Amino acid sequence: MGYKISEISKKTGLSAYTLRFYDQKGLLPFVARDENGRRDFKDKDLDFLSIITCLKNTGMQLNDIKQFVEWSMDGDPTYEKRLEFFIEHKKEVEKQLAQTQTYLNKIDRKINKYSQQHEAATNEKI
Repeated sequence: MGYKISEISKKTGLSAYTLRFYDQKGLLPFVARDENGRRDFKDKDLDFLSIITCLKNTGMQLNDIKQFVEWSMDGDPTYEKRLEFFIEHKKEVEKQLAQTQTYLNKIDRKINKYSQQHEAATNEKI
């Protein structure tokens, strides 16, 4: 069973514009076309779109995602390249997480500070 771009948009949360843009950038060579040349997404394409979305949402550039897609389309001979690709990307995501945790700690300190000030000011009024 095939899906139109509007149906895939609803299933993935990606806009039709984004899906078309990804296709123009060469990120969707796995998507078949129907007899009228329209994209004809299959269930298996959803898994690939999920990976693309994951990589994009974790800060990867489209050119790097395209490289991964190309290696994936080439199959088994690129297994080691794809493994190294994900190992390196994991390191980048871990750096992002560490930085985000640092920011979260800073925000928590400010919340604690302002909560204490608010509590002190409230107690003075009583």
